Amino acid sequence: MNQTKEQTSNEAIQQNLDEQANNDVEQTTAPNVAEDEPNEALLEEVAEEEHDIVAQLQHDLANTKDALLRKAAELENVRKRVQKERIGLFEDARIQALQDIIPIAEDMNRTLEASASTEIDENFLQGVQMVASKFEQLFERYGVEPINQAQVPFDVDVHDAMLRQPTDDPAIPSNTVLQVLESGYKLGNRVIKHAKVIVSE
Repeated sequence: MNQTKEQTSNEAIQQNLDEQANNDVEQTTAPNVAEDEPNEALLEEVAEEEHDIVAQLQHDLANTKDALLRKAAELENVRKRVQKERIGLFEDARIQALQDIIPIAEDMNRTLEASASTEIDENFLQGVQMVASKFEQLFERYGVEPINQAQVPFDVDVHDAMLRQPTDDPAIPSNTVLQVLESGYKLGNRVIKHAKVIVSE
């Protein structure tokens, strides 16, 4: 009987130990379950903040890229404008130089024309012919073209009408260049000097 009481006591002690262990386990695991909920909410909040940051960075990057493209386009436009202005200044300077040279070349040609009816020293005449030839070569090298055609329609952009006169040929229409009194010159599409002409009425 003493053995039965002792066994019962041992079983009671063991049951108390098991209950105590179960209580400890519940106390240990219960807070962990409670802690998981705040951790998940925190992770979602962090993920949302990261998404907002990435979206803002992408927006800033797009704006920066657009601004850089605009600046590059502006710089390209400035470069083209400066280049065009430089070319224009160079063309203006070249035309100004040619306008100063043309009267000298014309004087040389008049001298040669006058020498046909005048006795001039042969060596002097050859010198004048050589200088006149160099002027012609200079004009060819720079692309200067003479405006000296007759029997073409009068054009105010290239001709100066010095005189209007009737013509005996009915086939010649009005405003036709009958005679070129003084040649003009052009460089490409730009007129350096207008031709002085006689025009039909």
